[in-house]
Amino acid sequence: MKKLNDLQVIISNEVEKLTFPTYPAELYEPIKYILSLGGKRMRPALLLMACDFFGGDVNKAISPALAIEVFHNFTLMHDDIMDNAPLRRGKTTVHERWNNNVGILSGDVMLIEGYKLMMNVDQHLLRPILNIFNETAVGVCEGQQLDMEFETRNDVSIDEYINMIRLKTAVVLGGALKIGALIGGASDREAVLLHDFGEQLGVAFQLQDDILDVYGDPEKFGKQVGGDIMSNKKTYLLLKALELANAVQKAELKKWLTISNADPKEKVVAVTEIYSQLQVRRRAEEAMHNYADKAFAALDTITQPENRKQYLRDFADGLMVREN
Repeated sequence: MKKLNDLQVIISNEVEKLTFPTYPAELYEPIKYILSLGGKRMRPALLLMACDFFGGDVNKAISPALAIEVFHNFTLMHDDIMDNAPLRRGKTTVHERWNNNVGILSGDVMLIEGYKLMMNVDQHLLRPILNIFNETAVGVCEGQQLDMEFETRNDVSIDEYINMIRLKTAVVLGGALKIGALIGGASDREAVLLHDFGEQLGVAFQLQDDILDVYGDPEKFGKQVGGDIMSNKKTYLLLKALELANAVQKAELKKWLTISNADPKEKVVAVTEIYSQLQVRRRAEEAMHNYADKAFAALDTITQPENRKQYLRDFADGLMVREN
């Protein structure tokens, strides 16, 4: 099987080759701009990996893989507007560089361009692949809506949170793998199993992100450690802490959640101390490994050579021990 790094290079090279009209410039320049900001190209590389996993021709999967990357960046463009984010991958966001209206309309065109790319598959696969793409796209939008609703709710359960991150993050991994599997010649059953592998792994990946946000090495994490605590983001760690806390700890947590002018460093230290008292890091890691185990169970059921499955296991293990 081709190495993940090689597949990411293929995607990066193909993204650079994408062409869009030059007029009207304010519609198409933001698309070229956000695609030029880089990123790990993980989602489209997974689509190629799934095709390769089943012995398919990776070249036939490049256009759908690009569709996944264009779609992913469309969601980022619109998410940045909703979050009023000034930076994306260290660069000015589209709506800051142009304006909100440009970001909305350019994002709309990106979604359409994604469909145009996704349609470049063999005719017998077109309908099932578009159905997967549709389900994936709707799931991401549902996840984003729930994430926004959770900001103003004080009764979010852990099950609701897991479902939200599954929709917002994990369904794209699962969808990309399922599409790649079908292009690679997988049976419907095995494509579903690889989808389940990706979705469960995606949940585990996001739980790892929650853990790193609090306990990661600032030099390696790539984001501000404690950012979720500072912004009162409802993560697995916070929800589990609120579930386990005694009256005194719960009152302390709620105090930090409601103080509007708290010193950020003091807040992070205080909340992290409560997390440590309640051992929520260990509980989050247990949950993360539980979802990783579900991913491996789905992979084990696929009837492919063991060395191919081991490659995906090694990839998954690499995601679980990352530091950024």
